[in-house]
Amino acid sequence: MQEHSDHPVIVPHIEEDIALPKNAREALPDMSPEEELTMRSNTVKLISDLAGETIKPSQENMEEAEEVAKQMMEKPELKPDFGTYPNETIAYLAGMVAQTSHMVAKDLADIKLSVLNGLLQEATLAKSSRERIAAWKAIGEVDGVDAFKKKTEVTHINKSGEELEKELLATINELKGKVIHTKEVVEVQDVEFEDD
Repeated sequence: MQEHSDHPVIVPHIEEDIALPKNAREALPDMSPEEELTMRSNTVKLISDLAGETIKPSQENMEEAEEVAKQMMEKPELKPDFGTYPNETIAYLAGMVAQTSHMVAKDLADIKLSVLNGLLQEATLAKSSRERIAAWKAIGEVDGVDAFKKKTEVTHINKSGEELEKELLATINELKGKVIHTKEVVEVQDVEFEDD
């Protein structure tokens, strides 16, 4: 290869007395699993776009991603070592997490989101249409989704004793006006019985 001397060489400024991290893991800032997954998937996407390559996960990559997602949902405190997985698995896993709107529960206060996330996962991964339909039906019944819910509203009105008494009297007077009084006249006659 021929060297071109007309290209400038740029050397970045290197600060002194700054310790270098021992490894890549130490160099990364503290992130939640979702944040790390997003960062890694964005990097994978950027590199594949720059290289003009398409990321196509194999069946094995998809199954691996599904297993990691399942583990993350069962144990929200789990921090998977994403560096051990191939780019295709990371990309597929990131897509699954994005599809469920990053609803991986972190604590018990998010139990509703955790249940919904699990149901979405089941609906996505179900092997048969019967299982998918059951999962979607359960999702539709979750409070807030209410896809199949018949709503019954009960309104409680607090009233004072005086207000209730006035309303009851008005109702009684209204009913009195609708009652038709009929009198039946019965004549009573004295009947004498003869003794034998």
